Amino acid sequence: MKTSRTALAALLAASLSLAAPLVSAQNIAIVNGKAVPKARVDAMIDQIIKSPQQPGQPPMTRSPELEQKVKDEIVLREIYIQEAERLGLQRSADYKTQMEFARQSILIRALFTDAEKKLGTTDAEARAEYDRIKASNGDKEYRARHILVEKEEDAKALIAQIKGGAKFEDLAKKNSKDPGSAENGGDLDWANPGNYVPEFSAAMTKLQKGQVTDAPVKSQFGFHIIKLEDVRAVQFPAFEEVKEQIVQRQNQVKVSKFREDLKNKAKTDYKFSSGN
Repeated sequence: MKTSRTALAALLAASLSLAAPLVSAQNIAIVNGKAVPKARVDAMIDQIIKSPQQPGQPPMTRSPELEQKVKDEIVLREIYIQEAERLGLQRSADYKTQMEFARQSILIRALFTDAEKKLGTTDAEARAEYDRIKASNGDKEYRARHILVEKEEDAKALIAQIKGGAKFEDLAKKNSKDPGSAENGGDLDWANPGNYVPEFSAAMTKLQKGQVTDAPVKSQFGFHIIKLEDVRAVQFPAFEEVKEQIVQRQNQVKVSKFREDLKNKAKTDYKFSSGN
């Protein structure tokens, strides 16, 4: 049985009409006769979702609003690209230079992303770092006040006034050279001893609650008079609460070492500046 040309043409037309919705569904627009594929939208949304978010912001998710904004951007880009190519700007030396820098940047970013995946911090490593930090913080926090002056004789004179009944807070406001605490009466708030210079910490931890140092404490900043307000047990966060931050920081350390190792192993006669 032979199919007539009319029947064949009708069959072909029907097939094309059925395929048309599928073809158009793969594109989001036609710009000056050129199709703009939906795949571009999906790729850009994937990149946006994968991009690091600002601290405290919720993770980015695909939404109708995001999809519409990306579609707008993709179509606008196609319009602008067509005009740039019509003008032949893709053949300019400046364009070629910028494209090479862009290629390098993308490839280098891919290198360090790959390194972070391969060198990623394990749960055991994160736990070990947590234990190290916890141990280094000790089991106590101290709340102290201090008065910082430049000369030892000035510090001794202030200690004499305190022993004579002068209020520590008032003397701190009037005399302390520490701008961060002076206006608060020398209050340093709760802190771990490790937050201070060794001389300060050693003197502070020897005090009893309410006691003031009998002699000035010398440090790189000057001479301190320290008053211990209170001591409390450290309220250290649980591992699960800080695990993500620890992993991120450890990953950064590992990638930084990877970068440094690459630089050190490279055979080059170039001399880097001290900052690199």
